[in-house]
This record gives sequence, structure tokens and C-alpha cells, in this order.
Amino acid sequence: MENFILYEEIGRGNRSVVYKGRSKGSIHFVAIICSDKSKRPELTNHVRLAHDIKHDNVVSFYEWYETSNHLWLVVEMCTGGSLAALVAQDECLSEEVVREFSIDLMKGLKYIHDSGIVVSDLTPAKILLDGPGTLKYSNFCLAKAQGESLEEFFSLVMAEEMGAGDSKENIISPQNIKNRIKGSPVYCAPEVLRGADTSVCSDLWALGCILYEMFTGKPPFVYESMTGLVDLILNEGPPPLRQKEPAFSQPSPEFESLVMGLLQKDPVKRLSWDPLLSHPFWREAFSETYITVEKEQDDVSPMSSLHLAPVSSQTTKKAQMAPADPASPNLSKSFTLDNVIEFRPKSALDIDAREAIFLLSSRPTPRTSNTARETEDKGSEIQESSVMEEEQSDMNACIKPLLYTDSDLTVTPIMDNPKILKTSPVRFDPKTLCVQAHSAERLSCLNSEDWSQFLQQVCGVLESVDRAGSANATAPRTKLNLLCYLCTVCNHRETATRLIHSQLFPVLVQQLRHAPNWDVRSKVMRVIGLMASHCTELRDNVPVTEAVAMFTELIRENFRSSKLKQCLIPPLGELLYVIATQV
Repeated sequence: MENFILYEEIGRGNRSVVYKGRSKGSIHFVAIICSDKSKRPELTNHVRLAHDIKHDNVVSFYEWYETSNHLWLVVEMCTGGSLAALVAQDECLSEEVVREFSIDLMKGLKYIHDSGIVVSDLTPAKILLDGPGTLKYSNFCLAKAQGESLEEFFSLVMAEEMGAGDSKENIISPQNIKNRIKGSPVYCAPEVLRGADTSVCSDLWALGCILYEMFTGKPPFVYESMTGLVDLILNEGPPPLRQKEPAFSQPSPEFESLVMGLLQKDPVKRLSWDPLLSHPFWREAFSETYITVEKEQDDVSPMSSLHLAPVSSQTTKKAQMAPADPASPNLSKSFTLDNVIEFRPKSALDIDAREAIFLLSSRPTPRTSNTARETEDKGSEIQESSVMEEEQSDMNACIKPLLYTDSDLTVTPIMDNPKILKTSPVRFDPKTLCVQAHSAERLSCLNSEDWSQFLQQVCGVLESVDRAGSANATAPRTKLNLLCYLCTVCNHRETATRLIHSQLFPVLVQQLRHAPNWDVRSKVMRVIGLMASHCTELRDNVPVTEAVAMFTELIRENFRSSKLKQCLIPPLGELLYVIATQV
């Protein structure tokens, strides 16, 4: 039972969360999907169909586990997001890009069909991109073996689990199961909407919808209501292939004939695999010799093994595109599932297990100190060689530019950033201001005497204590007006640097505790945050430790108040950043 380290969340779906993970003891990064146990039939179906698929255009399945509340799937990590997100961001893709992406889709779908599998629910959201941009089919939850009934399989899984006393909330009824196996109607073929089973032909219809969407930015059939959508798919032809952006060329006749051939409502007239692969749009990417190459002889069919160990996605192009032998379909025990127990996930509920399977990345893990010392000793011996030092220096010079760029070190400012938090504009009344309303540029140029006098006036107003009586009744308003003025001048780099090194900073820190109300405190926090955000240096005599301690204490005291935390956390973040970069 391997252990995995969990990192940040990288995706979220219906009753599931996807985390970045790493196989412990290696640098093999994976995606770890945490799902509710209510999705057991779908996940079991995915595992039994995908566990032995080995193809560059299919997300590799490694293994899965069961804990007390969740099912965990460990699969290949794809860092490029989904095809749906890519199309939404770019709005539409050029024909050349569509061709490049479609070749990946064709290779993967041909291999899936040759393995005896119908994807059934083929959508752009279930197609992922890896780092280099290779498209991969990722979800087989609603897929099935050719000729089988998915409803029967779901009933089998749900009945077995209820018999074991698990998943009691799932009611085994025909209507419940029928609702669970429904796919996206936007990419559903007309014959399926009329009640026919999904098939290779219906997958090719969905492929045509995806090609159409990549080029135009939207599916061929879109309607607000389900009834209207079904009517369009059954009775209306797809709109012409046109793009909104004039910068992109209109579709070529080859591409238009390909898409319209896939979107034929009659499955008999729809393009099948042979004419599809030989279509001129591909520019002989799938040559006749490439398509009809003989399959490599193997005693084990692609889907016959029940072993759920990690598998490799590497395979030859010949094997990827080799057609299935119609005389010997790749159906096996893993498809028919005489016994569902064979596909149960590995149990993570063993009370004798000494260590959890999934660890948070922040949790310390034991290290072999002896091995570490040996490595350090060896490293010291190597570094003593002057020749090796020179080679290492040259290597570092070559590698360093590849490790990071200047943009990697860019930090987005928090204070007054409308993309993070919309704050009201700060205004002050110069007529009632207790000090002369100098501009930020003027303050940065004041001589020592005028600067000292200005600071004394500011600190005197902030440190004044309100007493009962009309004489000091406007003191909080006076402080607020002064603090609003300071907010406007702290956006200047030289002025902010000069203020943070003055006696004003410790006075502001004290005001965090002794200010008469939270309106004054929030303005004090904003002044401190703006000074930290715009100052260019931080000297050793600035009492930043006291400031951080005060912010931390206030956050702890007001942890349940989201409004106060919105005032406290941004200036604390700016302060910690300037400490980390300047001290």
C-alpha cells in the first residue's frame, strides 16, 4: 500500500475534489481524486474500463483506495486543464489548431473503440491536456462495453454494496439508475435521444460536436430549455461553421465536409471510422499503411487483466491505431463482471496500519538521517575538487535561467487592489485637517525641521485620549480625517519609506489596541498596509515584530468576524512580504 503526499487543490467537480499529489519516495506527481462514496457505481465503472488502457491520449489510471467516508482515485496528472476551459478562454481556435488537437482525439477514440469500449458521454470537459499540450480522455464513469447495458452494471454494483451494508442511501430503482447514467444532452446523438443505446456511431456524433465547438466557440446545438434543445438536435441542422473573429479564416471545404459528415442525424449516413480516417482534412496524418498495420501478437488482450497496479502510458503508434479484429472482440471478464468484489478498491481502513496513505504536504515525514549524512559527506568530497567546482558553476549558469523567470518572483499587491478586494475611495477634508495638507511629493522633500514638526502634530492628534465633554467630542472624527489624509500620501514610495522609519509607525501600532473604535482602527490598519506596500526599504529599527504580534493577536480575538478579518489580513500580508524581502 503506497503512500502519497497531498498538495493543493487543483480542481473540483460534482461531489469530488482533485488534488495535486506525489508518490512518496519519488518525484512522480499524480492527480488524486477524492469522491463521495455515493459515486461508487460510476467510479467502479471507470476503474473496470480504464485500469488497463495504455495509450498516450488516455489519462492513465494507477490505483484506488477506500477510506471511511471517501473513495480515492490516483491517476495521471494533466496540468493543462480541460479542453472546455481552453475553448472558453480562447473563444475559438484556428483550423490548424483544431486539426492538431483532433488528431489526438482521433487516436485516443480509435484505440478506445478498438478495445471494445463506448465512451457514451463524450464532452470537452472530460478531455484534459497535459503539459506539452497532448489531449487525453479522462472520464469513463458513464462508458460501457459495446453491447452491454450500463443500467444492469449499476444495479449490480449498488445491490452488492447494499448487501454489504454500505451506501444505504442509494435506492435501487429503474428511474434512479436511469437518471444516473444520463450524459450531457448537448453532445447527445439524435438516435440516443429517441431511446437507442449509445454506440460507436453516437460517440462519433459527439466528436463532431466537439470539433464544431473548437472552431466556433460553442456547440452546434444550444437552447435554454431541454425541450427546445432536443427539438433542435432531432429536427434542425447545425448552423454554418462561422467564427466571430475576422482574424481567423473561414473553414476549408475539407473541414466543413468532415464536421457535417459527423453530424449526420441518420447514423447510417454518418461517417464511420474507415472514411473518417481517410478524409482529406487530415492531410494523410492517418495513412493507409499506418491504419492497416498488423497488430502485435500478444497473449493478453488490452482489457483482459484484472491487475490494478500502476500502468505506463507509453505504447507504440502502431499499437495505438491498430484496428480491432472483428472476429475476436476484446471483451473479457473485466467487462462482464461476474463478481464485482474483484474491483473493490484497496482498503485504507486497516487499524493496524502505522501510517496514513494520504499525507498533507505540510506534515513532516521521517527521513533516514544516516543516508543524508552519507550524501553530505560525498558532496563535500566532490566540492573539494576545483575541477568539479568549475563544472558545477558552468552547469548552474546554464540551468538557472531555466528554473525561474522574473515573472515567477512577481507578487501581486494586496492593498487597494480592486481585483482582490473592492475598497471605497479614501477622501479627507483639508479644511478640518489638523495639519497642513501637503502633497506626497512635498512631504518627501520637507527639510528635517519641517518634517519633525509635521510628525509631532500627527502623533499628537493620534495619541490624544478622548474625555467626556464637548471640547473633545470630535476627536474620533479628527483622527479619521487625519488617517484618511495619510492613506492618500502613503501611495508615494519616498513618502511611505520616510513615514515607516519615523516615530509615526510605533504610534500607529499602539493605536491598533487603544483606538476608540473600529472605524479608527481600520484606517490605522490601512495606513500601515499602504506604507508596507509602497516603502522601498525596511531598516532594523522599525518595530515590525510588535506590529506583527498586534495583528496576530487581533486576528485571533476576532477570528469569527469575517468583516474584521478583511481589514486585518491584507495589511498583515503586505507587512510580512516587506519583512521577507527587505530584512
